[in-house]
Amino acid sequence: MSSLTVMILCGRSPRHLHVANRLCDGARAVAIVQETGSGWSAGKLRRLLLDPARLSRKAWRWLRDRRRYRGNAEARFFFGDRPPRLTRPDLVTEVPQIDHADVVTLANRLRPDVIAVFGTSLIRGALLTRGRLGIFNLHGGLSPRYRGADCTFWALYNGEPGEVGCTLHRIDAGIDTGALVAHVSPEVTEGDDELTLFWRAVRDGAEAYVELLDRLERGESLGQRQPEKGRLYQVKDRGWREERRLAGRMREGLLRGVSLPPRLRWYAGTAAAEPARAGATEGQAS
Repeated sequence: MSSLTVMILCGRSPRHLHVANRLCDGARAVAIVQETGSGWSAGKLRRLLLDPARLSRKAWRWLRDRRRYRGNAEARFFFGDRPPRLTRPDLVTEVPQIDHADVVTLANRLRPDVIAVFGTSLIRGALLTRGRLGIFNLHGGLSPRYRGADCTFWALYNGEPGEVGCTLHRIDAGIDTGALVAHVSPEVTEGDDELTLFWRAVRDGAEAYVELLDRLERGESLGQRQPEKGRLYQVKDRGWREERRLAGRMREGLLRGVSLPPRLRWYAGTAAAEPARAGATEGQAS
């Protein structure tokens, strides 16, 4: 177990709780900040009603996700028969948005060695420079080729099951563009589906996150500048036609005969990739 102090920023789904629990197991957690979302307002609802196409996309995604996540499959994957919960609920602070001023105030008070992020909205501003050794994110795709949302889906859609995985990276002001720390690729077999592969990548990514803390404590330099811009996938890119096309390809045997072992690649640090920390006074995510 690392003696580094870690401040965890995450969401509230079972996968987020699992990663937070593993980080608590692997280091001295000093806070868990959970992003709850800002909810609905009259203004948001009015803007949505004035944009029928956007309203239709949101309604379709809501119905799709109710179907995909029915039966608590994610909770069973990460927690088995146990209810999904945090092992350190005493450390929890809830905020509507992760760029809330209270998060920076908390980081300034606790002065953690590392800020570890998974499953929050985009981090901007002062929090980007907090964390003595840096602020890191676990992203659900292999950057830079797969940045943004639904990256497991898009790797399969593009016929690249070997590109399914997660990225540990330092956070900068872009979306999944910070210096690469590790690529985590899960086992892939012909019986898998999108969610199983995504959850498996997250589970393996949580173990790599714990190893990252040990490596940082040993003084390893980690983080290489991303070699290309790659591609940013947005939530709106995944529509009904794309869903149907991938479903057809999966039925036709997209993963037939595929047998890939788990893979983990670390990226040694370079001076250009690691941010300067001395004297920083100024909070990205999957």
